[in-house]
Amino acid sequence: MKREKTTAQPTSSERGAALRYENLPLVVLAGRPNVGKSTLFNRLVGKRRAITDPRPGVTRDPIEEECTLRGTDKRILLVDTGGFRLEREGLDELVVARALAYIERSDLVLFMVDVTEITPEDEEFAALLRPYASKLVLVVNKADSPERDALVWTHAQWGFEPVFFVSAEHNRNIDELTDAIAARLDFSRVREVEIEKADIRIAIMGKPNTGKSTLLNVLVGQERSIVSAEPGTTRDVVESRFLYKGRGITVLDTAGIRRKKKVTDNVEYYSVVRSIAVVNRADVVVLLIDAKEGLSEQDKKIAAFAVEAGRPVVLALSKWDTMPAMKNAFEAARDRLRFFFGQMAYAPVVAISAKEGQGIDRLMSTVVSLYGKANKVIETSRLNQAVAAWIEETPPPAGPRTHFKLRYAVQASVNPQRFIFFVTRPEAVAESYRSFLKNKIRLEFGLDGIPIQLELRASRKDRLRS
Repeated sequence: MKREKTTAQPTSSERGAALRYENLPLVVLAGRPNVGKSTLFNRLVGKRRAITDPRPGVTRDPIEEECTLRGTDKRILLVDTGGFRLEREGLDELVVARALAYIERSDLVLFMVDVTEITPEDEEFAALLRPYASKLVLVVNKADSPERDALVWTHAQWGFEPVFFVSAEHNRNIDELTDAIAARLDFSRVREVEIEKADIRIAIMGKPNTGKSTLLNVLVGQERSIVSAEPGTTRDVVESRFLYKGRGITVLDTAGIRRKKKVTDNVEYYSVVRSIAVVNRADVVVLLIDAKEGLSEQDKKIAAFAVEAGRPVVLALSKWDTMPAMKNAFEAARDRLRFFFGQMAYAPVVAISAKEGQGIDRLMSTVVSLYGKANKVIETSRLNQAVAAWIEETPPPAGPRTHFKLRYAVQASVNPQRFIFFVTRPEAVAESYRSFLKNKIRLEFGLDGIPIQLELRASRKDRLRS
């Protein structure tokens, strides 16, 4: 396997001690489709993270990325949201609800519009954003040259200040915008914490009446060293903290999230938005499943959110005290769960009764173990040695349409555990071979129980040839 030269930047984990940055200011990109939000997102992040496409609506799910504002040492959490639409169908209502949830708890909103036109969607969105004017910056994009600067001021009718005219694609006036972002934010609460010393953030999730409140009360009350349970300090997510064998654990809950105005009253939208908000902030998700009722569709949706975010999931069979005391009952329930939820077959399963205090230690030790695995750093040389052995053991398909070569692999991030494989023909890699690589990564590097994100990129030399 040949080494692929890449400009991928090393993670903080690879440079030295693995760090977590806490209390980062939240900056949200918002606007209708096709105004260049994803292009500006990639420009500020400094890499191609969000998909850019001339077709409107390509970005649906919010994309989060920590980044350092260029020219400064200031770090932010930047979010690219889906486009605001007036005429909605399918998932469009959910896209808008997610965007508004981020806007409400943001520290700064970059309201993006197109310099060449003002649409009814711009007008409606501007009215919707008026309550947030104090934390809003109007960004007029596609001002590719000074000749277009005069068009910018047609957007001044809304009264939003300041106004910046930029070209995200051509890097015009981006430094001025970056300076303004840095000046508007409070960085006094940001702190660096080594991963090994940071609190483990867990989200206890599941459908109603599965014992979430009971489990939370047991966890927070089992140690006398409770530090805090303060609402409102983490942007609509309530945090409760306790110690488990000397390790700080922060439990995230969604109490206090308010219903958004001017969005449909469909309760499902809001439950989904709440779930995503918590999952994105958690390190590990504890999914409570009623032991008697078994797996539900809502359980699958919650697990899907967690896997999409790359978060480890513990499947906790709740209310185990109500189950018959039969030999091998747990093994049978675990196997049944994995059979009907094959996508999560790698996830650990534990049986608990919060009411009786059973299985709590096993649950928490599993959480701590998963956190360590999710933040494990793998040396690039060791990874590629392993990949070479896998290829020799199980070569890629040799057919004319399915043939490809794996050139090189890197670990792109931890928690989520994301890997990039440079290959000759990414489109030829079947889903079955992707699954093969994911399973090999788990087995080789002790990442059992961890979701693996796999990205395939065309190797540079092969792109040049084409």
